[in-house]
Amino acid sequence: MSELGGGTAPPVKERADQAAGADPGTRTPAGTKAPGGAGEPHGSLGSRFLHNLWAANTYMVTVLAILLAMVIGAILIIISDREVLAAYGYFTARPTDALSSSWAVVSEAYANLFKGAVVDPAAVSAWIDGSGGWQPVFAPISETLTYTTPLVFTGLSVALAFRGGLFNIGAQGQATLGVVLAALAGFMLPLPPVVHLVVAVAAGALGGAVWGFVPGFLKARTGAHEVINTIMLNYVAFYLLSWTIMQDGVHAPDRSDAISRAVDPSAQLPRLLGGDLRVHAGILLAVLATWAVAWLLNRSTFGFELRAVGANPDAARTAGISVSRTYVLLMVIAGALAGLGGANMVVGSTANSLTPLVVAQIGFDGILVALLGRVTPWGVAMAALLFGALQAGGNRMQSYSGISLELVTVLQALIVIFIAAPALVKAIFQLRAARAARLQTSLAKGW
Repeated sequence: MSELGGGTAPPVKERADQAAGADPGTRTPAGTKAPGGAGEPHGSLGSRFLHNLWAANTYMVTVLAILLAMVIGAILIIISDREVLAAYGYFTARPTDALSSSWAVVSEAYANLFKGAVVDPAAVSAWIDGSGGWQPVFAPISETLTYTTPLVFTGLSVALAFRGGLFNIGAQGQATLGVVLAALAGFMLPLPPVVHLVVAVAAGALGGAVWGFVPGFLKARTGAHEVINTIMLNYVAFYLLSWTIMQDGVHAPDRSDAISRAVDPSAQLPRLLGGDLRVHAGILLAVLATWAVAWLLNRSTFGFELRAVGANPDAARTAGISVSRTYVLLMVIAGALAGLGGANMVVGSTANSLTPLVVAQIGFDGILVALLGRVTPWGVAMAALLFGALQAGGNRMQSYSGISLELVTVLQALIVIFIAAPALVKAIFQLRAARAARLQTSLAKGW
């Protein structure tokens, strides 16, 4: 009967399997995958999670990049220690000596890195048994947040410019102008406490905005490349800072070196935990700025125009968006963010006077933070927190383990290198290729 009608009907068992959802010809139960078949597994939630975890996605590559940087850092710690290298001289005779000494020096260094950045278990024990106070417990995280605060602002400055198609190398100069105007407002204007602080912070933002307006205007009107302009303005800002410090009324009258008068206490950001802990209200401003930039990019009309210009300026111009206006406003806002970062260096707890090195390298570090945060606002905040932890922990690592602080800089650079080369991380750890294309495009936006 099955042959009537000129066709051949499948067997009853095969038709039942097909109706139940099994692949034709496999006789496998419904809900299972045939051997060698494609697609995602249909197992438990845990198995599906593990299947998707070991993939070349953004989070996995970031974690593995940090792990690789720590491994290479461990190797550098080993080869920089003479006693450990001496143990490797007789490795074939007693390999345990070399291995144990290597583990000891690396574990001690990274333990001090953790204790200086997050928490010291000994301080927690002392606080619990009453032999110590609470301040040593929160001192590491206080230092981490202190170093994190200016990096959030400069990282947001660079990331915002990236999203609009501009490469803002000038966050260092914009932060320098911000610190100059914030300090001048902090010790030259006799104002009430709260008003004085607001004016000093606003002056810092204004200084950065002015310094960002210049390359933005030149880019919009003449097409001059923002990289060249911002690099040159970095030098101008540095020498302007050095010149300003030595002027009458600015230079500290009782000092012969290059240092300005101290910012008035009424213009200082309050410390959140008091006492000797340096974390101040600037970290709250950094969180607020992160939220504001995220809202600007994702919720505002200007954010849509900014992203459109960053994706394709010609198409945006055809759609009626003023590319020149977008460039100018973008660099003004980016400069204001960097200026806030500079202001935090002098109205916060890092310093209270102008010196030639008061800004340190927060503008250039902001470029690394923006790349590590994949030019997203909250990603930048997390990357700044990581860099702040490395800086805070590196100070303790240098003091207690004798490891050079430059190793922290090496770790930061290695992390960014691996983040920027996801194909290398994927090859080393044999990651699946799922969503790997997103890694290639996320860093390219804005270049």
